[in-house]
Amino acid sequence: MRSLFFAPRIRRIAYMLSLCALPIPSFAQPAHGIAMYGDPALPPDFVSLPYANANAPKGGDINFGEVGGFDSLNPHIRKGSVPWQLRSLAYESLMGRSYAEPFSLYGLLAESVETGANREWVEFTLRAEAAFSDGSPVTTDDVIWSYETLGTIGHPRYRGFWSKIEKIEATGPRSVRLTFNEDNRELALIAGLRPILKKAQWDGKDFAQSTLDDIPIATSPYVIAEFDAGRSVTLRRNPDYWGKDVPFRKGTMNLDEIKMEYYGDGAVLFEAFKAGELKMMRENNAEKWETQYDFPAVQRGDVVKSSIPHQRPTGMTGFVMNTRRAPFDDWRVRDAMIHAFNFEFVNDTLTGGRQPRISSYFSNSVLGMEEGPATGKVANLLEPYKGDLLAGALEGYTLPESDGSARNRKNIRKAMKLLEEAGYTVQDGKMMGRDGKQLTFEVLLRQGNQENQSIMDIYVNALERIGVKAVISATDDAQFTERTATYDFDMTYYRIGLSLSPGNEQYLYWGSEGVEAPGRRNWMGMNVPAAEAMVDNILGARTQEDFIAATRALDRILISGRYFIPLYQWPFSNVAHAKDLKFSETLPIYGDWSGFLPEVWWSEAD
Repeated sequence: MRSLFFAPRIRRIAYMLSLCALPIPSFAQPAHGIAMYGDPALPPDFVSLPYANANAPKGGDINFGEVGGFDSLNPHIRKGSVPWQLRSLAYESLMGRSYAEPFSLYGLLAESVETGANREWVEFTLRAEAAFSDGSPVTTDDVIWSYETLGTIGHPRYRGFWSKIEKIEATGPRSVRLTFNEDNRELALIAGLRPILKKAQWDGKDFAQSTLDDIPIATSPYVIAEFDAGRSVTLRRNPDYWGKDVPFRKGTMNLDEIKMEYYGDGAVLFEAFKAGELKMMRENNAEKWETQYDFPAVQRGDVVKSSIPHQRPTGMTGFVMNTRRAPFDDWRVRDAMIHAFNFEFVNDTLTGGRQPRISSYFSNSVLGMEEGPATGKVANLLEPYKGDLLAGALEGYTLPESDGSARNRKNIRKAMKLLEEAGYTVQDGKMMGRDGKQLTFEVLLRQGNQENQSIMDIYVNALERIGVKAVISATDDAQFTERTATYDFDMTYYRIGLSLSPGNEQYLYWGSEGVEAPGRRNWMGMNVPAAEAMVDNILGARTQEDFIAATRALDRILISGRYFIPLYQWPFSNVAHAKDLKFSETLPIYGDWSGFLPEVWWSEAD
């Protein structure tokens, strides 16, 4: 097994944080890149991203499996279920992100970026050679149309940014300027990351209602070559790709073909991988990684096991409770559900106890809250809201632990007490509310996810012991996407990835707008002014110390809100892959995340 480590790890973390401590420059002239804090690490004459192999050979292929299906190939609209990889593989933006830094961008479609002294505006100048896959040039009209269309009728993820634009205009034959309507320094970076599509393709068509036959024309090295609806999508490298000599692209997008194949459940997918029908598989279960990846292809060396570390926050993975509806509108019920969940027993049963639990949203990073009561700047930030915060935000919060036995007696007693405080009583073995009805809720799961099903089977049995009825509903991808987009669930599995540079996207997760507006990431339905205030402080921070304090304060509000039943964290990504697939020994600090696999991998097949 190939295990990789950051060396020396501490020095790299110190370097990463030093970027946040640097003064924020004002660009007096166009620059090759931009960073959230300080200057971008790479110089104007950089050859390639540090974790890309500039001399990697082109050729080869990769195919990997997914559970479920899809009914759309347009990831920019709310309608439909889309292969998630398309957003990064099939589309490009004005600038590209380096995952060797917390938040830095370098020119891609744009050759330069310029901002006002306070980043009240940002201007991009397009490369003269930038072109769509059909050979037509990228114009300022395409850029302006893409921003406006995505911001008004595109996926809700784009709309928050559009509301912060006062004006967008062409300032030259190849230059576009965006002027913002609020003091928010991150907006200049977010602007560089919007996908650019071809305006002329959509003349006379309804972009928001596009179907499988309406594949957006883009500028990416890859084009969608063929697909079998709901079963597979094949991307092929465009031999006439315009940007092969752009430094940001050197050593990336090396494989000739990328194929995503869909399976009914995880067990069938794993068997397909073992049989050599797939060339790559991520494994999130540590026990399975240790005990079931010894099949003949591994023993022969045809399949390689690589463990890839990272330095990003854990984010949150687990079962989210919808506070928009009873019974989870009562925090005591949510707290009771957390106590009734016997993580230690689940962990031991399913992973052999090998995977540590997520302790907070930004744990595993310097941005995570510290143990014990809030102090210093964190306490000062939270103090004005102390009357509205739940217990644990200021005093300190830790998840309940069990003794690892199946009975979980101590925590079950605590759960019963919390439900009693919330007005429930046990009658004839059922937990009854004041309305005379048993405490019942639905758990929404995707079909085919056997691990989540196994976890829920254990949990449902535990809840039965205290008279709570949990009903599991497994739906296909399309139904799951529609129901979660409209918040039509009580409890469901949800995974939130968080970066080392949290910013405006935090409003999408925790902002009050997402309580009612469909398609937001605020699945829990939280409406907490203190959380939005902490995001304001994150965006307004001018020093490393203030930035970290605001993020730690937000972390306390989130974890003490008791919105999730947290599961495992993954300090490593475990990837099994065909032996011909290679990647650089120099790793991004984000590890196996966006921009890594398959973007900077290459093939050494004969």
